[in-house]
Amino acid sequence: MSAIRLLVLGAVRQHGRAHGYQVRNDLEFWGAHEWSSAKPGSIYHALKQMAKQGLLVAHEVAPSAVGGPPRVEYEITDQGTAEYFDLLREALTSYDQKMDMLSAGIGFIVDLPRDEAVALLKERIAGLERWRAEVTEYYMPEKGPEQLGHIGEIMNMWVHSADSQAEWTHSLIGRIEGGAYTFAGEGEPFVGVLAEGEPNPFATGPHPEDLR
Repeated sequence: MSAIRLLVLGAVRQHGRAHGYQVRNDLEFWGAHEWSSAKPGSIYHALKQMAKQGLLVAHEVAPSAVGGPPRVEYEITDQGTAEYFDLLREALTSYDQKMDMLSAGIGFIVDLPRDEAVALLKERIAGLERWRAEVTEYYMPEKGPEQLGHIGEIMNMWVHSADSQAEWTHSLIGRIEGGAYTFAGEGEPFVGVLAEGEPNPFATGPHPEDLR
């Protein structure tokens, strides 16, 4: 599963309609170009591909500022919204995805009802516990990694990873259950995007598709 699809669908959905540069600007403001494959070329490619797949609809709205093809704004479709929520739920429950998927899921977690977000994170913890149990069928952490030679360091890393991820997820659940953040249906959501025309301190520089 690719984080870029979740990131792009979520960014378009936040705006209602957005051109490619707005999507790119939002994701760079989040630092997504550092922790995922959300580089400019990937973002523009994803927008075009998902428009072909019916997840987005492309609106030609104005001539390009540089005299090229009309500028395009994208809007998420019902199919795209369903895909977005499927990806979001999978990102929050899957314990064996790359960190970019979990990061993207956390970035959009408030689009879900609070109770559902907690339930999905608890499902993630259950998956981590199952994974840890499978590892410790063959590796006993209390005996240390040396019991299996240097290969034991691999299983030691897995166990520590499962433990630290479960600890972090428990702490997030505690904050959410304690009333942190504004979730779907609770009022005005936090807007984690730049205002139109506001400079982005994390922007990576111009790209040929920016003005299209």
